Amino acid sequence: MAVTRFGVSLEHDLLEALDAYVADNSYANRSQAIRALIEKNIVEKKWLCNRHVAGAIVLVYEPEKYDIAAHLLQIQQKNADRILSSQRFFGKNNLCVEIVAVEGNAQNLTRLSEELISLKGIIHGKLIMSRVD
Repeated sequence: MAVTRFGVSLEHDLLEALDAYVADNSYANRSQAIRALIEKNIVEKKWLCNRHVAGAIVLVYEPEKYDIAAHLLQIQQKNADRILSSQRFFGKNNLCVEIVAVEGNAQNLTRLSEELISLKGIIHGKLIMSRVD
């Protein structure tokens, strides 16, 4: 249930930053952006509390280098209890995008993502989590 309260004020440069955030992320309005930011903050606090979360680890790499696919598979097999699925997409410039769907406690998923992202040959990696409790 939404509650409307008036009287919230922001400094001019903070309001400009909020408007830029709204535009950059294609939010319909400031309220939608603020709700998303608050939700993100709540989720991040749950990570710190080591709550049960689900998410995705997104990895970008060149599959031919460093035998990276074999290393990724080895780590994923070792963590099969946390991994729901994994998909690879081959794109332009010989790059592979791998999305690993995960579920478990936040600290374990953070450690797993750090292990995957730190592999030699990973060009970019990011963990995205959301609360599920």
